[in-house]
Amino acid sequence: MAEDEKPVNDDERSTNDAPVEKSGVYLRRARRKARKLGLNADSDEHAAELLEARGIDVLKDDVSLIDVGRDDVLVSTGGAEAGETVNDAERLAAIYAIQRQLVRRRRFRLFLMLLRLLFFIGLPTYVVGDYYYNKATPMYETKAEFVIQKSESSGSGGFAGLFAGTGFANSADSVVVQGYLTSREAMIRLDEELGYRAHFQQEHIDDLQRLPKDASLEEAFKLYEKYTSVGYDPTEGVIRMEVAATTPEASEIFTRALIRYAEERVDQLSERVRKDQMAGTVEVYEDAEIAMRTAQERVLALQQLRGVLSAEAEAASRMSIINSLELLVEEKRLELGVILDNPAPNQIRVDILRREIERLTIRVGELRRELTETTDGNVSIATISGELQIAQTDLVTRQAMLQQALQQVETARIEANRQVRYLSMGVSPYAPDVPTYPRKLENTLLAFVIFFGIYIMTSLTISILREQVSV
Repeated sequence: MAEDEKPVNDDERSTNDAPVEKSGVYLRRARRKARKLGLNADSDEHAAELLEARGIDVLKDDVSLIDVGRDDVLVSTGGAEAGETVNDAERLAAIYAIQRQLVRRRRFRLFLMLLRLLFFIGLPTYVVGDYYYNKATPMYETKAEFVIQKSESSGSGGFAGLFAGTGFANSADSVVVQGYLTSREAMIRLDEELGYRAHFQQEHIDDLQRLPKDASLEEAFKLYEKYTSVGYDPTEGVIRMEVAATTPEASEIFTRALIRYAEERVDQLSERVRKDQMAGTVEVYEDAEIAMRTAQERVLALQQLRGVLSAEAEAASRMSIINSLELLVEEKRLELGVILDNPAPNQIRVDILRREIERLTIRVGELRRELTETTDGNVSIATISGELQIAQTDLVTRQAMLQQALQQVETARIEANRQVRYLSMGVSPYAPDVPTYPRKLENTLLAFVIFFGIYIMTSLTISILREQVSV
């Protein structure tokens, strides 16, 4: 019996091995160790039996090559009894042969792995690098920076004065110009004036970057978005533009044309603001003037219709007459009381006083009714006063609105002069002397990283799936 082998009690073996043989983990480890040792097993159970026959514990760590070689030698020579007739030289030779077989197997697996890396990573990276270094058409990029400004008085108050010196003052105009430069409208105008699409349809451009002869407007616009970059920095108020083309001259020409388009659009924005601002205030002033004249004509018409220049004066005159008549009535009543106090009053005098008092009372009533009541023939003073008061109040309101509209016209005229916007260049466009694109080394390294990542993810996925399927 070999020195490393120890006798195991049947009860102990049945106690330790029975639950382990039923474990899926035990069988999977047995299969992996048998595959590592080069044992041909038909199933997981067969692999476990082969390992147990060699005295290898499936659940312990991997054994060394010498241990494996020793176990294989013992098995190949018939166990311990046959091993007694094998000398040390033959045993070492058998171990060395097994080690060489394992080394060859590992070298073969390493060769297969390198071959896969070369095919799935090296070859695609070489194709991409060959394109960027030898076939890609060089592109020249021209850069320019500009800001949009407008004349503002230093005494502007509120938020206008707060943001007057920052990029927020003209952020809306800058965003509009940025959107215009990256729009189809700018691309179409550039194509109509300078042949933008024809420039990228030239035969010397490589197939991946060349625009087809029958390219649609949408395809041309995608290429325009690829080679034209316009960015706006709201903190500084600077618009940065980068335009690429196949020649440095064409790149500079396209850039200067887009700057000219931006200047025209800025002028249109400021001109529209000035016209709209003045037109609105002038229209308000004209409407206020018409309304005031209408109010004046209404007051005059009421005065002519009612025959009253001033309702207040007419009411005051009527009240003065009423007060005089009432005073006279009181005097007559006092006089009548004096006569009636006589023991033998003059009846004729009494009757006359009573008729006078009655007439005066009736007249006072008529005058009071004329103030508040409207009859078939006459309109009450209260009605006339109300109509005139409403008309005069409307006239005063219209006069105040006309004055306010006149002030707004003057203010709008001053503000319109301040709304003049202009484009100020920060960095003028100049053609580069070396190609900007493609970035050969950076693009090649990026392709390598992408292919390597795809290979790693695919290998891990396949390994996990194979593991799950084999279980």
